[in-house]
Amino acid sequence: MPGNKYNCKSLHTQKQAELSEFFLTDGENLALSGDEDCAEGVAAARAFADGCEWQEGQPSKQRLLVVANRLPVSAVRKGEDSWQLEISVGGLVSALLGVKEFDARWIGWAGVNVPDSVGQKALTKALAEKRCIPVFLDEEIVHQYYNGYCNNILWPLFHYLGLPQEDRLATTRSFQSQFDAYKKANQMFADVVNEHYEDGDVVWCHDYHLMFLPKCLKEHNSKMKVGWFLHTPFPSSEIHRTLPSLDQKLLRSVLAADLVGFHTYDYARHFVSACTRILGLEGTPEGVEDQGKLTRVAAFPIGIDSDRFIRALELPQVQEHMKELKERFAGRKVMLGVDRLDMIKGIPQKILAFEKFLEENLNWRDKVVLLQIAVPTRTDVPEYQKLTSQVHEIVGRINGRFGTLTAVPIHHLDRSLDFHALCALYAVTDVSSCYILRDGMNLVSYEFVACQASKKGVLILSEFAGAAQSLGAGAILVNPWNITEVAASIGYALNMPADEREKRHHHNFMHVTTHTSQEWAATFVSELNDTIVEAQLRTRQVPPLLPIKGSVDRYFQSNNRLLILGFNATLTEPKDTLGRRGGQIREMELKLHPDLKEPLKKLCDDPKTTIVVLSGSGRSVLDNNFGDYNMWLAAENGMFLRLTKGEWMTTMPENLNMDWVESVKHVFEYFTERTPRSHFEVRETSLVWNYKYADIEFGRLQARDLLQHLWTGPISNASVDVVQGGRSVEVRAVGLTKGAAIDRILGEIVHNKGMKAPIDYVLCIGHFLPKDEDLYTFFEPELPSDPPVPTIPRPTSVPTPVNPSLPKISTGKSGSKGSRLKKQRSLSTLEKRANIGIVNAWRPTLMRDRMSLHEGSSVLDLKGDNYFSCAVGRKRSSARYLLKSSDDIVTLLKELAEGREPMPLDSEGGAMPLNSESGEQSSEII
Repeated sequence: MPGNKYNCKSLHTQKQAELSEFFLTDGENLALSGDEDCAEGVAAARAFADGCEWQEGQPSKQRLLVVANRLPVSAVRKGEDSWQLEISVGGLVSALLGVKEFDARWIGWAGVNVPDSVGQKALTKALAEKRCIPVFLDEEIVHQYYNGYCNNILWPLFHYLGLPQEDRLATTRSFQSQFDAYKKANQMFADVVNEHYEDGDVVWCHDYHLMFLPKCLKEHNSKMKVGWFLHTPFPSSEIHRTLPSLDQKLLRSVLAADLVGFHTYDYARHFVSACTRILGLEGTPEGVEDQGKLTRVAAFPIGIDSDRFIRALELPQVQEHMKELKERFAGRKVMLGVDRLDMIKGIPQKILAFEKFLEENLNWRDKVVLLQIAVPTRTDVPEYQKLTSQVHEIVGRINGRFGTLTAVPIHHLDRSLDFHALCALYAVTDVSSCYILRDGMNLVSYEFVACQASKKGVLILSEFAGAAQSLGAGAILVNPWNITEVAASIGYALNMPADEREKRHHHNFMHVTTHTSQEWAATFVSELNDTIVEAQLRTRQVPPLLPIKGSVDRYFQSNNRLLILGFNATLTEPKDTLGRRGGQIREMELKLHPDLKEPLKKLCDDPKTTIVVLSGSGRSVLDNNFGDYNMWLAAENGMFLRLTKGEWMTTMPENLNMDWVESVKHVFEYFTERTPRSHFEVRETSLVWNYKYADIEFGRLQARDLLQHLWTGPISNASVDVVQGGRSVEVRAVGLTKGAAIDRILGEIVHNKGMKAPIDYVLCIGHFLPKDEDLYTFFEPELPSDPPVPTIPRPTSVPTPVNPSLPKISTGKSGSKGSRLKKQRSLSTLEKRANIGIVNAWRPTLMRDRMSLHEGSSVLDLKGDNYFSCAVGRKRSSARYLLKSSDDIVTLLKELAEGREPMPLDSEGGAMPLNSESGEQSSEII
């Protein structure tokens, strides 16, 4: 029936057989290739066929879109509309045999330029039969993106090689064009993914060729499940930092993924360190956090399809090869190396170590042979041509020195072996040597172990190889640069007792057969699915972005507005706009955002609007920035207050104990001296040590040490709060928070202005520490009414009741909310303590003793729809809404200052509800 093509199970079985036959006939004679982007295995299409079963027209397994630079097949054009597909082999496909668990499609480049639409259509159709989807890249893109940025810049950088000295100037000149081509190619991959993506699919991006792909995909569809895995080392942050000014873009693009995977813990740690040191983000045990959005970072040691190698040992072809090899090398121990001919593989070091072993062990000269398979790669690159000549020269010299007429100590092959011959060679080998200077997991080591079920050969591994972390207990670990150590290890392996050999092999065999490629792929996708679920749970707790249009409409409908604004990271310029030339000194000098000066002045001159700048900064900082505005300034978290036309007054208790200041100051001085680029600030009610500009990891260590010094010494018995910011430590008198001070601040403002109408609109915006977010909840109309609290005036205060004739705003549809808004606020924490005798009563010195305890809060007549609390630059907050940066605040305040007509009220006297055009956004992490 049309549209129900895959209903028939027999048809699926037939299709599966066809795919398996294709890969068996065309692939199994190409066990190792020189292209590092392709995989060493043959059963890629078989894996795809096995991984999908159709039931009643629908796939029964989760769809997996595998996106890599190269497809597992290469295309050869035979005519205008006909193509021949050949299996591509190397490292990735073999590992991705684990996709049997999923309904998988592979998206990538077919390795050929197809400029005409007829050829593209024919190739797409041919690849579709192999469950592959092509990305068509032209020759110029391939040259700039693949040969240029990927292989000439990222590949050597990630392997600690750096750029060749003679090419450095030319590379620098062409760097931007190569980077642009890299971004363009990644977008082309993203376009193909977006075209074939279906809801619920998992998109698995692979390797350094596609570092921009996660960002491209998430920008198109933020709900897409995206994972990224790196098949090479990830270098330390200092190496990654050498990319000219583009390192941040690459890192941020990768962080758009939900899950980032590496071969080893070291590589994952380097990635997190680069994100914290270069981007200034927060590294956590789970990964990297950026404004509440967590990117999971984890190690997923790769594996092979070990059963395939074990089964191959029983094949007649393999048995025949084994027989030939045993006869050929009878009476001699076989030492094997299988590598691509690449600078990172350490082939010259291995051969030189073997030469030293022969020099020092005369009795082994005719009893051991080294078989080195060096698969050619990048034969047109001068550095690789030079390496080939170097290896040939070393091999010829050693064979001429130690060889005889009938035998030579080294057999060197500049070609790949077919699958059956390779398995046979693994099976008869006594010692396998894997010396990698810098690389990821070495799957050849796993293949050797899998084929050694009966032989129990010895594995020598480089300490720098990723496989050393997994097979280290069973292998002999060496430093490949230490020729003497490697030579001694060869002797130890050849003379190893049988019982030790068996124990070592058992450990390696158990790891290889349990940590398979199927397990690797299944674990990664499972972790990705779990990460998505956890992110959704976190997202439900994340406030939405502020609906700017709705907040502006409500503003113009109200009669008496209160705007409470933070200062640092709220009304200042974003740090990124200062650039590198701004530096630490300029960033430390807090300055009002220049685009806010005009709208702030208009708002301050509006008689219906009261503005309070509430900051942790000192009085002089606020005076310098806001002295010319008609507004209220609340310095040091509200402990000092003044109308810009008046004098400073304090809301501090007159008997506040500040004896701890000097001792804490000495601790801060000590840690400032020993932590470069840190500084501390002495305020009248607190001290702040800031390590924002110090090395992030060293700063955190110092902060932990500083806290231990504080708690065991100067503040052990003091009434203080220790407030930890992202990269700061603040010590302040207990209870001195913005929320604790706001009621007293409001009381003074209300009395000073002689308000004739209740405050019916509140906009509260700030980048506040979690300790100070009680300010948001102070105004929160949604909270249930507190139980009545007796009005106990402060000492020497004269109760002044609020005028009962003050007009009240109609509650409209929000009647239940409005009734709650007439409540009296509960006492602040410190005031409650004062009432029960825990601390002494408050006495605001220099402030006129004329307001009742709740004069500020009782003047509020605030409906829920007229209250907008906004956290700036944070995702986890008790505020109702979020704003990304002060640039968004500029947009908001400019609209408030324009003074346009308010939106009409509904039939019940309330404001029209916000709709989709109001700018209200969902609570997704952005």
